[in-house]
Amino acid sequence: MDDAIEGRLKALKEKYAASGQELLDFLDGLLEADYLTYWDYIRLDSLLSLQQPRTSHHDESIFIMYHQITELYFKMVLHELDPLIEAAPASQEALTESIRRCNRYFGALEHSFGVMVDGMDRAQFLRFRMALIPASGFQSGQYRMIELGSAKLNDLVHLDQRAAMADEKDVDILLNAIYWLRGATLEKDGQKTLTLVQFEKKYGEVFKKRAQQSRGKTLSDQAKQLFESGHLSDDLKNAFRAFDQYVNVLWPLQHYRSAVRYLAKQPTDARATGGTNWQKYLPPRFQKRIFFPFLWDEKEQEEWGKSFVDRYVSEE
Repeated sequence: MDDAIEGRLKALKEKYAASGQELLDFLDGLLEADYLTYWDYIRLDSLLSLQQPRTSHHDESIFIMYHQITELYFKMVLHELDPLIEAAPASQEALTESIRRCNRYFGALEHSFGVMVDGMDRAQFLRFRMALIPASGFQSGQYRMIELGSAKLNDLVHLDQRAAMADEKDVDILLNAIYWLRGATLEKDGQKTLTLVQFEKKYGEVFKKRAQQSRGKTLSDQAKQLFESGHLSDDLKNAFRAFDQYVNVLWPLQHYRSAVRYLAKQPTDARATGGTNWQKYLPPRFQKRIFFPFLWDEKEQEEWGKSFVDRYVSEE
């Protein structure tokens, strides 16, 4: 018998002995098993059955599929971030590799957003979107989880309250002041939209648990420790800055660009399906969400997102 085969059989025998079974039993099972196929491995039939439009408009399926793709990319980002937070402080090598991966994922999303901006018929969109009320992209729980794992909670409160809450430690207080709440609150009376009520019912406890678990271990916490100790490499610093731009500038600006195309250009701007005030909620220069404020100088923070807004809106 070939030495390589004999060695592997010995290793398999030792492996399966721990289960209380004989190697021959597992070999018999292997003989009985069918070959694995690509479509079974990635559950292709299930994946392709997940698009269930609510209207007969052709482009609604495009809308659904792109949002599903987006959520899969968000899952890939969380797949990288969660181990970094759990292992905090993660090694600089692990941080660099994972953040570079996350940047590639968000880069792919940012560059693919033409599917949404240019890839749907505007008249169709304005009709099928009415069947989606009160559902909204605002309700992406995974995107919020990325934010909660990346930034100190104090840096996610609304800009108006950020300075006053810079030293606040109570998670409940900070979550009740988090920036996104105003994006789904009616300006006229301060009431929460149904979109926000649904969102908090679905994810409220999940967000609180994640915020508590990541306290002192977020990407921002780890980056700041390296920065203040003088050990933050240029490669990792640049990766963090790129991540900040992708998540907090380029990604929301693509949504803003899409909203300008589909919801503006009417006698009056259309409301988002979730009742969000997209004109004030989406532009980064109004929110100034920054995961790593210590990596940006005062001028960069003051002009946060403005040049990108000018660039995109000028194309419309």
